[in-house]
Amino acid sequence: MIKTTFILVFLLGFITFSLVAQSNELRRNIAQILDSKNAVVGVSVCGIENNDTLSINGDDHFPMQSVFKFHIALAILHEVDKGKFSLDQKIFIKKSDLLPDTWSPIRGKYPNGNVALSLSELLQYTVAQSDNNGCDILLRLIGGTKVVNNYIQGLGIKDVSIVATEEEMHKEWNVQFTDWTTPKAATQLLYKFYNGKILSEKSFHFLWNVMAATNTGKVRIKSQLPPGTIVADKTGSSDTNKEGITAAVNDIGIVTLPNGNHFAICVFVSNSKESETVNDKIIADISKLAWDYFKEKE
Repeated sequence: MIKTTFILVFLLGFITFSLVAQSNELRRNIAQILDSKNAVVGVSVCGIENNDTLSINGDDHFPMQSVFKFHIALAILHEVDKGKFSLDQKIFIKKSDLLPDTWSPIRGKYPNGNVALSLSELLQYTVAQSDNNGCDILLRLIGGTKVVNNYIQGLGIKDVSIVATEEEMHKEWNVQFTDWTTPKAATQLLYKFYNGKILSEKSFHFLWNVMAATNTGKVRIKSQLPPGTIVADKTGSSDTNKEGITAAVNDIGIVTLPNGNHFAICVFVSNSKESETVNDKIIADISKLAWDYFKEKE
């Protein structure tokens, strides 16, 4: 009996040591990627099924840019679940709603406005195509940024600040930094979303399918993952100022592994003096390391 107990303790200790060693190796590999980069990078990864977590600068504040459209979609769909809104209801869009000089596929298709889109279409434009005008139309519909911020914080995600619209962020460089979250908070929100802690099953599947069909192509999280990998993600990007600083290149999402398990990942690249290609590759390289780490644990 004593011998058996010793063997079990030894095996458990060995397994724990191996897991810690793997986690430390992942952290070292990520650090090597970041070592030569002129940027501030925040990383958080979380195994959905096993809650295996790792973060780098995980409690620091990073500007979200369009990542916050995921938060807005959650708040809107919560109201759908309550019966206040319906995905089929029509939202009338005036020409004055379609601001120029901002990314807007809606304006590209309907330059004169005067069109009624369903709420589901507006959510698809805003999340899948990151439409900035669609985003602000949704914010006006729900009652503003404060409603969204209070809703997200009410879910237990305290490290988040949603105070500025897309229109406001486009007016002055520093405003974008008022819409922030931490890498840990981002993956915590993804974890709650996937585990059915937030939305009805119908609303969850709607948003999941919209995020899994985003038009960002094979860049950032998806870039180096095997063809056909399901990634439900939301990107965010800022402009580059005259000093050559890019405020935000972001991607958060949930990755489906070959065995059907999942991991949530957030990579925020901020205040970067690197090129767009390098910024995207930072996210891609870290995502591939996370994939290899969780794949090895299957």
